[in-house]
Amino acid sequence: MDKVNIKIGEVVKARRDEMGLSQEELAGKLDLQRPAISQIESGQRKVSADELLNLSKILNLSMGQLMGIEELPKVSLSQAVAHNPAKVEEPRMRINVPQKNLAKFQEVLLYVLNKVGSKYNVGETVLYKLLYFIDFDFYEKYEEQLIGATYIKNHHGPTPVEFKKIIDRMIENKKIEKVKSQYFNFLQTKYLPLQSADLSKLSATETEVIDKVLERLSDMNATQISEYSHQDVPWMTAKEGGKIEYESVFYRTPQYSVRQYGDDISRNQPSP
Repeated sequence: MDKVNIKIGEVVKARRDEMGLSQEELAGKLDLQRPAISQIESGQRKVSADELLNLSKILNLSMGQLMGIEELPKVSLSQAVAHNPAKVEEPRMRINVPQKNLAKFQEVLLYVLNKVGSKYNVGETVLYKLLYFIDFDFYEKYEEQLIGATYIKNHHGPTPVEFKKIIDRMIENKKIEKVKSQYFNFLQTKYLPLQSADLSKLSATETEVIDKVLERLSDMNATQISEYSHQDVPWMTAKEGGKIEYESVFYRTPQYSVRQYGDDISRNQPSP
C-alpha cells in the first residue's frame, strides 16, 4: 500500500472521529458509498484530486495537513492560573490554554448559545465564525483579548483550534450537549446549553461586543457567514492552514471595522 494513501487514511479517520461523523455520513458528503470511506481510511484506496479537495473542505484541514505533510495543531488545556500566551513552534503549532482563558471561553460560549444556539441556522460552522468576530472585534476596539482563542485559516473561514477540546470538556461536565440535526439537505452539528452563563464573569463591554456581533451575523447560514469572513483582512492575510494574527485587525476595511479612528490617527494603525 502507498505510504501517502496510508497517511491520508489515518488523518481522515482521526478527523472524522473527532468531528463525530460516521463513515456513512462522510460518504454522503462525498457522494461515495460507505465501503469507499473504509478503503480510504485503511489506505487501500487511492484518493483522487477532486476527492482530496472535498475532504480538505469537509474536514476543515489544509491539503498539507490532510496529506500528513503539515502536522495538526496540538492543544492542551492547562490547569495553571497564570497566563501563558500561545506559542507557535515548528513544525507543529502547540497551544496551551490557561485556566483563565478556558473559563472565559466557556462563559462566552454559554452566553452565545443561550442567545442564539437554538436558531435553526446556528450549527458548528456558524458558531466558529461568531466566536472569531467576537474575539477580533473586541481586540480591534479595546486592544485586549476577550477569549484569546487561536484561529487558523481554512476553506470555511476562521476556525478556533481550541474549540474541540473545550467542547469535549463542557459536554463531560454537563454544561452543554451535542446534537445532530438536518439543515435542509445537510447534516448539522449543534450545541445546546444546559446552563446559563455566569454574567459576573463577563464585563459590560464584553457583552456589548458579543451582542453586536450576534445582532449583525447570527441570522447568516454557514455559507453566508463563511463567505463574509473571507473578506475580512485578518483572514485574507493569513496563509492557508496558518494562524490568523490579531494585530492584522487594525488594517480592516471600513465595512468590517468596529473602531472609531480619530482624524489624528492613521486609519490603518492602532493608537499608541
